Amino acid sequence: MDFNFFMPVRVISGEGCVRKYSGLLRGFGRRCLIMTSRSAAKKSGALDDVLGALKQARINHTVFSEISANPLLSQCQAAACAAKLCRSDFIIGVGGGSVMDAAKAAAWLATNNYRNGDGLMNGELRRAPLPLVLIGTTAGTGSEVTPTAVLTMDKTGHKKSITHSNCYADLVFADPGYTHTLPRDQTIAAALDAFSHAVEGWFAPACGDLPTAFCEKALPLIMDGLTWLAENDGLPDSELRTRLFYGSLWAGMVLNATGTAHPHPLGYILTEEYSIPHGMACAVFLPAFLEHAGHSQKERAERLYSLCGGKQRVDAALKKLVSHNVKMTEQQIGNYIPRWKGLKNFKRTPGGFTEQDAADLFRSLFLS
Repeated sequence: MDFNFFMPVRVISGEGCVRKYSGLLRGFGRRCLIMTSRSAAKKSGALDDVLGALKQARINHTVFSEISANPLLSQCQAAACAAKLCRSDFIIGVGGGSVMDAAKAAAWLATNNYRNGDGLMNGELRRAPLPLVLIGTTAGTGSEVTPTAVLTMDKTGHKKSITHSNCYADLVFADPGYTHTLPRDQTIAAALDAFSHAVEGWFAPACGDLPTAFCEKALPLIMDGLTWLAENDGLPDSELRTRLFYGSLWAGMVLNATGTAHPHPLGYILTEEYSIPHGMACAVFLPAFLEHAGHSQKERAERLYSLCGGKQRVDAALKKLVSHNVKMTEQQIGNYIPRWKGLKNFKRTPGGFTEQDAADLFRSLFLS
């Protein structure tokens, strides 16, 4: 029996939980910085609930709404500077994975030299971060319950991740109602991201008994949503939205325990250079990953397909929902190989995966 696990985040879930439990915010101080994107937090209703909760708790606030998709390190530094200038006692991140990751970075930078981006990305900042509250508005990233932040480096345009215990949130409000306004394309991309977390984690060396149990909760919930989206136009109802939301949190718990395999770093390139949303970009590589994993872990692959309602159901959903129009030259593919050297994600891929394997996969998918 393997019962090893660590996840120090307090999660409060259910519709209306932000206002219902607003008193919990008082324990973090009297001034906060709210980090959001420009419109999603407002449209979802989450921002209004947060403002109402802060008013109830008599906490002053400043809103920083300049976080973009695939957030830049410089945006996190600007938010950290704003938190210092406002003398914020804590930070609230309201949004999808981009906002939550940026809030993790800003919380740690705010108590240190906010200009020290290298120190952040190397996990070397000495002072503990500001307390952090996260409120997700998508059903996909699982960032609420992980110690990882993925940021885009301003100089290179490349995505880079930092994983550190100082990137855990102190408190999460998990309200599935905030996902109801998410457009169809974003709903699909987010669900594919959550599915990638569960699938990649399922085959990871660190997927012991507890992460396996989390996968067993996540996979049917997410697969139901993906199947519906593949078979229907329009948007899912509130019940299916809720299933996707909690499926993404279970998958986030898997991600917290296992990390990701090769689809994630390969997907970064499609996001950086071809503007393919992160979840969709990762899912481009899932069919090959599943085939690869099936050869080395046949029984585990069979169990995964059983949890999802069968291999045919998985294949049909991915075929319908995952799309790209990426074309590359041999020279482009060759230029990516140095970026893949020594990646831990490749070591987590069942049966092993090398830089040359990645290049061959790119050739099979994208060579023009």
